Amino acid sequence: MKHTLCTITIFIACIFSLFSQQGYVPSELNIQAREEFRNAGLGIFIHWGIYSMLGDGEWVMSNRDIHYKEYGKLAGGFYPAQFNAHQWVKDIKASGAEYICITTRHHDGFSMFYTQYSPYNIMDATPFKRDIIKEIAEACQQEGIRLHFYYSLIDWGRTDAPRGRTGVGTGRPTWDGNYEPYFSFMKNQLTELLSNYGPIGAIWLDGDWDMPRDFNWKYDELYMHIHQLQPACLIANNHHLKPQPGEDIQIFERDLPGENTAGYSGESGISNLPLETCQTMNRRWGYDINDLNYKSADTLIQYLVSAAGRGANLLLNIGPRPDGTLPDLAVERLHQIGEWMKKYGHTIKGTTAGDISPRTWGVTTRKGNKLYVHVIQQEDNVVYLPLKIKVKKAICLNDGKKTDFTQDKSNGVILQLRPTNEPVNIIELTTYEK
Repeated sequence: MKHTLCTITIFIACIFSLFSQQGYVPSELNIQAREEFRNAGLGIFIHWGIYSMLGDGEWVMSNRDIHYKEYGKLAGGFYPAQFNAHQWVKDIKASGAEYICITTRHHDGFSMFYTQYSPYNIMDATPFKRDIIKEIAEACQQEGIRLHFYYSLIDWGRTDAPRGRTGVGTGRPTWDGNYEPYFSFMKNQLTELLSNYGPIGAIWLDGDWDMPRDFNWKYDELYMHIHQLQPACLIANNHHLKPQPGEDIQIFERDLPGENTAGYSGESGISNLPLETCQTMNRRWGYDINDLNYKSADTLIQYLVSAAGRGANLLLNIGPRPDGTLPDLAVERLHQIGEWMKKYGHTIKGTTAGDISPRTWGVTTRKGNKLYVHVIQQEDNVVYLPLKIKVKKAICLNDGKKTDFTQDKSNGVILQLRPTNEPVNIIELTTYEK
């Protein structure tokens, strides 16, 4: 009997090892969740924490070299009296967004949810004593909005956390090199997040880039743990590299897939996973009292369309104020985007990147036999489309009128464009194939 049990144990261990080495096989629930994510088009990112009190962005602790013990005292004054989760979610839903991704714990280490594994959390360390993550989860469930959790891999305040390139001036003692206690802490917190707040659409990890490339974050174990808790929960890791086994989403920070204007995507390539590009409404992720440089609604809509034309969702960021309200300009942008989405959202939601790769004039998206031509920079009154299929008809969605076109023997199409005051000139082509 002992010999049999030993044999079975060895067999299971071998299978486990083989699975880990050969790569991750997503469950049916996970594959379905990926498809739902691909179809979303737009999500809203929320960077909120006690750092908002200083009004200088989410990196203020590291940027100003604030001692971790002094920084921790901010929690004692954090009381966002005007926070209303339902109002947040309603304003976000008005934009046409399908999901929200919120910071549960950023690099400063403060947990915006109740956790039994550290007193440094919103329930135990602040006079507010409300679990804002729970309130947002309930509001999302009521409004039919999916909820994603941002979770930082690094911590500028914990003495057992790996000490990387950032947060070096926060006064932490030298790290002893033992990753196990901190890894256990993260696993325990992720267990709480995936057990106490209902179905979670994704875990969005950040901070890998802080440590040397060869540092072992134990992703195999961490990813397996997440998928065991919620098989449909997608995993995204903002490591700026090619996706690794176990990941379900590829992230592009401040960049469109295939571009590297921000300098983060030089080694990432473009995978077959669902894609997401994250971008700010203004300049900073967290609340900055001086940052009123909000991008125009037209610019944000054009970026949303540009992402869709590359097969990616846009995760658009807002940094709430310390009083718990969303900045007025952010709310205004949400509703402006929403007005556009009411009319044209179907040209990006539930679509794939179109037949034509991105051009200087814009992008295309496809849904069934409809090919949507999104002209963002109208350089002329015509645009040439190197198509390989025949077109039945063309309609300008901005005015609802037919658009003249000619198609040559090789199926290339020349579209006649009319001027528009809209941020994007959209032509719907009905094709004979697809």
